Amino acid sequence: MFHNILDRILETKKEELANFQMPERQEKQKRLSLREALVHPHHKLGLIAEVKQASPSKGLMCETMDPREVAKSYERAGADAVSVLTDRTYFRGSMENLIKVKKTVHLPVLRKDFIIDERQVEEADRIGADAILLIAAALEPMQLHELYLSAREKGLESLVEVHRKEEAEAVLNVFTPEIMGVNNRNLKTFETNLEVTARLADVIPEGVVFVSESGVSAPKDVFYLKHRGADAALVGEALIRSGSTEKKVAELFGAEVKRHAPLT
Repeated sequence: MFHNILDRILETKKEELANFQMPERQEKQKRLSLREALVHPHHKLGLIAEVKQASPSKGLMCETMDPREVAKSYERAGADAVSVLTDRTYFRGSMENLIKVKKTVHLPVLRKDFIIDERQVEEADRIGADAILLIAAALEPMQLHELYLSAREKGLESLVEVHRKEEAEAVLNVFTPEIMGVNNRNLKTFETNLEVTARLADVIPEGVVFVSESGVSAPKDVFYLKHRGADAALVGEALIRSGSTEKKVAELFGAEVKRHAPLT
């Protein structure tokens, strides 16, 4: 019996790792820095645009998807980086999608998955990822740090994700990541609230690139995150469902956003 969605996903991931096969190394692509891209964004707030077909909370977002075309539309729209879901079971992602995206765009590519094992770090390196996601809710702080160091040795950057103040403090008691993400979506219930970013803003150390993940669907959301100290936002569903990625990015990140509501 699983207490929450994250537990179920992690149990599935362990089952997959029991039958793990290391992929062949892809032809070498130029490695790009996620951190540098977000420090010098194209818009007033950095954008990691996500290639995402489905999720446990929202179900199927589109019947068919060409990851190359989606990624190219993100690049044309001025995204600073692309996140690619590689979890097949719950998000309909794949390593093949990441390989295609990396060969298509000239942007840093983040492998977004539930990474809990050193072999997945090596796998990310072999398929051409520039960075990986490490989730504090899925790992003990020391284990997360070991995977972070392993990634760095391979030339990969890591986006270290937290959702609660206690998670952030536990990680920061061990080391200070270069990039930290605050997931506005609770991975146990999959409920989303942008105020999570506001609550954790003071915990993120100065000099750490601060990414707000999930929940952005309107210009006022970008305004809110910008004025809560975020350096960038990771956006997936709103772009995938928009019908026109470039128009949606322009709506969210393009012109200066007017104040829609008082900050609380």
